[in-house]
This record gives sequence, structure tokens and C-alpha cells, in this order.
Amino acid sequence: MPTNDLELRDIHLPDPVSWWPPAIGWWLALSGVILFCVLVYWLRKYWLKKQRSAKVLAGKELDLIQKKYQQHHDQKILIEDLSVFFRRVCLSAFPREDSAGLTGEKWLVFLDSIMGGKRFLKGVGRSLITAPYEKNPQIATDELFALCKDWVEALR
Repeated sequence: MPTNDLELRDIHLPDPVSWWPPAIGWWLALSGVILFCVLVYWLRKYWLKKQRSAKVLAGKELDLIQKKYQQHHDQKILIEDLSVFFRRVCLSAFPREDSAGLTGEKWLVFLDSIMGGKRFLKGVGRSLITAPYEKNPQIATDELFALCKDWVEALR
């Protein structure tokens, strides 16, 4: 004969869900955020290095032009070298449409727009467009080299 003397136990709820270890979705989200941060850091570092290296290379090339001038003291060659220098730097640093077809005063205005002021259009930089057509150009080379160095420093 069965008896009702059985001991019944209370209902046991499962343990609460632990916060550790997180589900796979949280791991994927965390790794995605870390990957994104590393990518942004690397791209920023790469872009700044590229910009700095263009400035450094332009500065070194300008120094070579100055040394060449100090050896030969030929102002016509100096003006040709500086004109080629500015064209090369502008074609590598700016969109081709902005600077490739510019000549004369428009070219000088473009060079002035990079560093502000009118040192090319109204100052010693004007010799870039006038000196090639003069028989014996007289250029303030120290001022011209200072202007060129300021221009390189103003590059973005």
C-alpha cells in the first residue's frame, strides 16, 4: 500500500546566466572594433608619413638646386630648375587639373594660394616668369630661395 509520506523537494531554478565567458557575437564585435581601430591608426600613420615624406623630398631637392646654383652661379639655369621643381611638386601634391595647365600670372597666383600672400605674383617669385625672357636676369637669389623654402613648408 502506497503511502503519502514521500518527501517532495521544491522546484529548483537553473543558475543565472553568467556574464563570463561572453557569447561568440560579443567576441566578434570586440575583435571588429579592435581591427577597425588598428586600421584607422595604420591608415592615418601611412597618410601622414606620405605627406611628410613628400615635404622632405621637396626640401632635399630644393637643397640640391641651391647647391648646384652655388657651384655655377648661372641664374638662367636656376630659374629653369626652380620652374621644373615647382611643376613636379605641384603635379605630385595636387590634382593635375589644378596646376598642370597654368602659365604666367595664373601660375604665380596658384603658387601664392598655397602659402597665402602675393610673394610670387608681386615679389621675388615673379622672376619665375620674367627671368627666362631676359638676357641677363638679376635675381635676389637669397630671397628667392627663402621664398621657395617657405613655400615647401606651407605644403599640406
